[in-house]
Amino acid sequence: MRIADCSVEDLALLDRFMPSYSVDGNHRARFARQEAGGSTCLIPWLDDRPVGHAEIRWTGYAAPEVRAARPGCPELNGLFVWPGSLRSRGIGSALVRAAEERAIARGIGLMGLGVGDDNPRAAALYARLGYRPTVAYVDRYAHLGSSGERHECADPCVFLVKELSVVEQSVRPS
Repeated sequence: MRIADCSVEDLALLDRFMPSYSVDGNHRARFARQEAGGSTCLIPWLDDRPVGHAEIRWTGYAAPEVRAARPGCPELNGLFVWPGSLRSRGIGSALVRAAEERAIARGIGLMGLGVGDDNPRAAALYARLGYRPTVAYVDRYAHLGSSGERHECADPCVFLVKELSVVEQSVRPS
């Protein structure tokens, strides 16, 4: 498996293998945020097929209670492994590590992510990876149903944060 930043050429394959019904978190919206410099979209690949995604939102999470508790903390958003038969094989952990490496490369010493109260499996993974609860919040989002109807959602969540080890890089003389 390899993990790469999303490119415009990846969008058609993402739509083919992992259709997204999110109103603002679909592949093209994520890629547009990446192109604008606000995020980095990560894609794990197996045998030239995308098997998930995650987006590092460098500007942090929008919920006011998260911003107040951890201002300036980048957020790992939309972590997803597909198909479900590939879950629990290390792909999600690899996506988290790849996001952390990119934050460290930018000199950022922490990473945050949200987990729904109804997702104890993901919460256990994040705890194993060193993420600790910081603040409760409500994740508000919209998605489109199978007939194109809009559904508004409000899920209780916890924002988790991990302090990263940022090693200062020495400048090599030329």
